[in-house]
Amino acid sequence: MTDADASSTDLPPADRRSTDLPPADRRSTDLPPAPDPDDNRRQVLYWRLLARLFDPEEQAALEAASLAVVEDIGLPSALLDPGASVDSVVQRHPELADEFDGLMTPEPDPDGARDRAAEVRRAALASKLLLNVFSTGSGTVSAGQLARWQSDAGWLERSLGCPPGGLRGGRGAGAVVDGGGAGLELGAVEADLVRRMHLREVLADPALAARLTPSMSLIEQLLRDKGNLSGIALANAKSLIRRYVDEVAQVLRTQVEKATVGELDRSVPPKRVFRNLDLDRTIWKNLTNWSPEEERLYVDRLYYRHTVRRTTPQRLVVVVDQSGSMVDSMVNCTILASIFAGLPKVDVHLIAYDTRAIDLTPWVHDPFDVLLRTNLGGGNDGPVAMAMARPKIAEPKNTVMVWISDFYEFDRSQPLFEGIEAVHRSGVRFIPVGSVTSSGRQEVNPWFRERFKALGTPVVSGHINKLVHELKTFLT
Repeated sequence: MTDADASSTDLPPADRRSTDLPPADRRSTDLPPAPDPDDNRRQVLYWRLLARLFDPEEQAALEAASLAVVEDIGLPSALLDPGASVDSVVQRHPELADEFDGLMTPEPDPDGARDRAAEVRRAALASKLLLNVFSTGSGTVSAGQLARWQSDAGWLERSLGCPPGGLRGGRGAGAVVDGGGAGLELGAVEADLVRRMHLREVLADPALAARLTPSMSLIEQLLRDKGNLSGIALANAKSLIRRYVDEVAQVLRTQVEKATVGELDRSVPPKRVFRNLDLDRTIWKNLTNWSPEEERLYVDRLYYRHTVRRTTPQRLVVVVDQSGSMVDSMVNCTILASIFAGLPKVDVHLIAYDTRAIDLTPWVHDPFDVLLRTNLGGGNDGPVAMAMARPKIAEPKNTVMVWISDFYEFDRSQPLFEGIEAVHRSGVRFIPVGSVTSSGRQEVNPWFRERFKALGTPVVSGHINKLVHELKTFLT
């Protein structure tokens, strides 16, 4: 064996294998893969987004690099202008409207491959949406700024597959299945903008008030401040509340109408008119009378469809906690109660409470009037509300009681639960609801939650669609 052979056999196995590779292959194993240019572009856009969210001052290098990326992929530079609304960008470049719709929920590629160029384009558009919505600065907010933010937030909701307002308790709330954390964040940002606005001055100017778009945050502020408004400002506030109530009611009314169709009542004979004729059943039942020679079907009996639906008079007692943490529930349940009150043979009673209880049943058909009579905020005293609600139970088996609250009663917890337990055991269907919001946010005192579960009446999910579904089984 030569010295060369000996030195070769002394190498570790891994090293011996590497010496067998051709020179070109050895060089390729020593070099890292070349970075993908699209990955670099996407990182530049997201680094700029993070920098602008946490520091309003421009970072010259990131701005220049982002501008180069945007221009390189054929998008307008206005996407990088924090002062340009999404509406203004889309007005100048209408072709981008379709790209913003569903932007955050792209369809997966059929073959599973990544389209990195498309990812860069989505990053540029998403950065525009997120920066406009979540970078709101500080200081006083004008009506125009709020209106622009609401429009941008609407575009963000559309990018997530939700209708405008759907994640903030707005007019599209009823169409949203689950807003998740995004709904909470958008609602918090909007509430902060409303708080920073000189709302009374805006309401006193009809031109400025007309630019406001009703939302849960704005309605909450109006309801809290209605005692300090007068004249034109109060009239404009009432107009905004009325618009919001009508918009939400339109969505909820459609859901209720779909959910409250009773079962067919087969104990009532069908009405024998042509429009109720069950042609398929009539033919099937008379097939034995078919004459092949004459090619004619002789009908001995006609069959008709049942169209009468079973409806039983029902009593619905809605008790709503109007303390400060339950504002959105108060608004939604007031509207929902008015809709059910408009259905035939449904007797609806509405009670609101904080440290006192008030019977709002005489005005239940007009949610606008109900809301103006509420005084939001303060503590809560559930036993006082229960004392007002129990006399309304005439036939327990024919009554449902919906109680909307976070159930933080502190030293009154045990008395309230004992009252609820007695109502439940009497035969009333008791439905505890943690909150009734578009986002499904729900916070319930764990002490009550466990006891409701043991009682067989678990707390209904906070989404308003779930409450409509629960009431459907009661009314049919």
